[in-house]
Amino acid sequence: MIKLQIIGNLGKDCIVKEINGKHVINFSVAHTERFKDSQGNQKERTTWVECAYWTDRTAIAPYLLKGTTVYAEGAPEADPYTNKEGQPAATLRMRVQNIQLLSSNRDQGSNQGNVSNAGLATAPVVKTEPVASTAPVDDLPF
Repeated sequence: MIKLQIIGNLGKDCIVKEINGKHVINFSVAHTERFKDSQGNQKERTTWVECAYWTDRTAIAPYLLKGTTVYAEGAPEADPYTNKEGQPAATLRMRVQNIQLLSSNRDQGSNQGNVSNAGLATAPVVKTEPVASTAPVDDLPF
């Protein structure tokens, strides 16, 4: 199996469809790479991945909005086509097997997210907060 992993931002809100009693959540993830070319000029290259997440649980869908940062992994596919200029091109697609919210478009930079919805999670958002220890340092249990 070939596995594709991507961290990026959603380019638009997800679309949920029902096909033959099964749900599919479609969304696009963009990853922008910044680099310097051979002349030392700053360049950017954005790669788009069209994602399809087949699942029985769609609780994560309301959180997959434009601008949300996600981690997604799954099986890649490439669909070749000819672009408007007559040049060969390809669309990169992924059948998602696992997805995690890294931030929401409402809370950019917050500590909210880190949700896995691989068919096992029932709540789409988990807040992580630091837990203060009340035990003295000398009273370790070992």
